[in-house]
Amino acid sequence: MITEFRLPDLGEGLPEAEIVQWLVAAGDEVALNQTIAEVETAKAVVELPSPYAGVVSALHAEAGDTVAVGDVLIAFDVAGAEPESPAEAADSVESAEGADPPNLVGYGAAPRSGDRPRRRARAGRAAQASDTAVLEAAPHDAVTAPSPPDTRHERPRSTPPVRKLAKDLGVDLALVEASGATGIITRADVEEYAARVGAATATRQAVTPDPPAAQRDVRETRMPIRGVRKATAQAMVASAFTAPHVTSFLTVDVTATGELLARLRADTRLADHRIGIMAVVAKAACLALRAHPELNSHWDETAEEIVQFHYVNLGIAAATERGLIVPNIKDADRMGLVELADAIGALTQTARGGKTALEALRGGTFSLTNFGVFGVDAGTPILNPGEAGILGIGAVRRQPWEHEGGIALRDVMTLSLSFDHRLADGEQGSRFLVAVADVLRDPGRAML
Repeated sequence: MITEFRLPDLGEGLPEAEIVQWLVAAGDEVALNQTIAEVETAKAVVELPSPYAGVVSALHAEAGDTVAVGDVLIAFDVAGAEPESPAEAADSVESAEGADPPNLVGYGAAPRSGDRPRRRARAGRAAQASDTAVLEAAPHDAVTAPSPPDTRHERPRSTPPVRKLAKDLGVDLALVEASGATGIITRADVEEYAARVGAATATRQAVTPDPPAAQRDVRETRMPIRGVRKATAQAMVASAFTAPHVTSFLTVDVTATGELLARLRADTRLADHRIGIMAVVAKAACLALRAHPELNSHWDETAEEIVQFHYVNLGIAAATERGLIVPNIKDADRMGLVELADAIGALTQTARGGKTALEALRGGTFSLTNFGVFGVDAGTPILNPGEAGILGIGAVRRQPWEHEGGIALRDVMTLSLSFDHRLADGEQGSRFLVAVADVLRDPGRAML
């Protein structure tokens, strides 16, 4: 029996996911909970396990497509089922479409809503745009434009073989009208539509042939806004227009911290650990948050309460190929310097590999962002939504500086603190910044 699997809710009500890659193909036999695909949500790349044991009948999306939660992702010929006639197969497909998919380990399927319009995959939108251009360029009597698909709220009804045919021919089923009274799109419907569009394409090419590749003037590139970058943009806009941001700057002599790090790197007992300036700043921030909890709090608009956290889930802004994400280290304030350095290294490596777990993206209380790795001295970081503060770390530069009554070459760095002025005023923000700087000027202060 052909059984279809719909994309489940992968966490926190995210409405869609992009297929990064398929790990199976039509005709492959798969086991229960075998990884069948990697999909990217607005927060992380997730491995998707198979909900059935059986043979892959069809893939309903391609790598790069964006699929809405609740849309059909893949079809299986479930092991042990009896063969079906074509009519029974169509009935079983419709039955599977109306049933909830099985719950998988770690997440479950989102409830279906009849009034939510179906979000089309990127490839489907591209095909729609291409077909529309063909129709507009062709003579009026060459082809009749199909009815606009945007008014449809359900996926076109068809059988898996017909969907495979449509995919092979590059036809978007949303543009195909069913000829029969049942409303099910048949093979003949797809072939007839493909023939009409093919004729229109030939007419357009005969009238306006494409110029040679060498003569094309490519002046711009358009890329769809999706995934992590889309979620980051939405979060930053929400943060900027919700929390009143204030940014303070402080330039500090970190020569003593640099000397400490040099000694730690020379210690053979720490050869397996990479301890850098980021770890020292993280430790200093955790210590300062104990004395200034206003920067480790949350403004609960709904409950009309200020929530102060008695722990620090320290967010580390990580630049990845898919955009900026801010996973956090749970209970960072309970870690020593070496443990904190290891956690930062593991977190960054996981983020850049696109394997950050959703749990690591939840529950942050304060964040760090490192401008210095890009050679930048300072900036005005935007708050991670829901947090009261974010500390920017600038580049360490060797420059003339006042030291013990004279001028000497010293290692100098600028700290940039942005904070929510509803939760902390200028005095509290400044005192926090000075507390962090004091540890960087003299790491021995951490012992106090």
